[in-house]
Amino acid sequence: MLQTNLFRNTPVQGGLAIVGLTILTVGCAESKASTSAPAPPTVVVAPVVQRDVPLYIEALGSLDGYVNADIRARVRGVLAAQRYQDGATVKPGQLLFSIDRSEFRIAVDSARAALARAETALSHNKALLARRTSLGAAKVVSQQEVEDAEAAARDAEDQVRAAKAQLAQAELNLSYTEIRSPVGGLAGLAQVRTGNLVGQDGPTLLTTVSQVNPMRVSFPMSESDYLKAAERLKRLDGRDLAWAEKQFAAMKDGKKSTIEGELDLILSDGTIYPHQGLIVAVNRQVDTTTGTIQLQALFPNPDNLLRPGQYGRVRIRRTDAGANALLVPEKALIQVQGSYSLAVVGAGNKVTLRRVEVGPVAGTSRIVTSGISAGEQVVAEGVQKVSDGMTVAPQVLAALQTTGAAAPPSAQR
Repeated sequence: MLQTNLFRNTPVQGGLAIVGLTILTVGCAESKASTSAPAPPTVVVAPVVQRDVPLYIEALGSLDGYVNADIRARVRGVLAAQRYQDGATVKPGQLLFSIDRSEFRIAVDSARAALARAETALSHNKALLARRTSLGAAKVVSQQEVEDAEAAARDAEDQVRAAKAQLAQAELNLSYTEIRSPVGGLAGLAQVRTGNLVGQDGPTLLTTVSQVNPMRVSFPMSESDYLKAAERLKRLDGRDLAWAEKQFAAMKDGKKSTIEGELDLILSDGTIYPHQGLIVAVNRQVDTTTGTIQLQALFPNPDNLLRPGQYGRVRIRRTDAGANALLVPEKALIQVQGSYSLAVVGAGNKVTLRRVEVGPVAGTSRIVTSGISAGEQVVAEGVQKVSDGMTVAPQVLAALQTTGAAAPPSAQR
């Protein structure tokens, strides 16, 4: 009605009609634009790559000497001298400390005198027994006197044995005044200095000597990882020090060891220790509080770089995963309540959300064990924009980083 009136009115009103037609034209254009489909979102896609990936199990290991010998004062006395330099390398049998010997020399001399007296008494009683035995046969002395002589002779023999034991004890105590190293290795700082009384209330710790070549490294392995490696960890019989040194010598000569269970040691500054180690022992039980089992390995330490008390990350190559692995970028995974999905871009650039099973982490990528095939395209960036059945505008990711860098133990397990 308004439009009719506008066309039939005066020229001024005709001007109003032109304005009205303009408004109607703009309104129709906006309505047509609002009904057109939005442009598909742009996402970055990456291909599913299949390749061999080195995977590792990592654990925090504690380092200790192959042998740690506590050097203690076993007798009471004044420490007379320290015969080694603190922190020096010592040899087996090397003199480390000496205790004042005066009191112990006197004890040895007294024990020797007691032994001499006992031996003299034994000789006398044996001669007396011989005379009384002959007189008893002639009925000159009584049988009681003969028996008394026999008892005295046996008692004299016992006295000699007791005197010998006392002399041996005195000589042993005298030998304890010279304290020697039972093993070769690094000697620690002296805990007691010259002039102090030691052995007063028990064996006093003087220092510790550690055999540091090779070094023991103890580290935990999760129960699930142990079960995967249980077969090769059974073959540890005979892996003693001699066996380990033979293997280390072969590896030093450039020969690649064929022994399963080779280890890398990553030091606290992030550097990789230049010598590989070997597993030599597995503990008898799983720790119920942590769900791990303790393993021991030996590492060669020719330069004494490793010291007891250090910590490092032990890295062992996994054999249960990594061969012909399917890899996708870690950021492509959609995780919901413990399940994983991938946005797969198929024909016509349509997105299909597909549930997958995942394995360990490999650098910035993740191994997928099922639900995907090599060569398929998955959304690597922009997964929050897509939904099942949506059409997208894909852009190919420049490079998929699938280095063999080891992931943290929690991520691998």
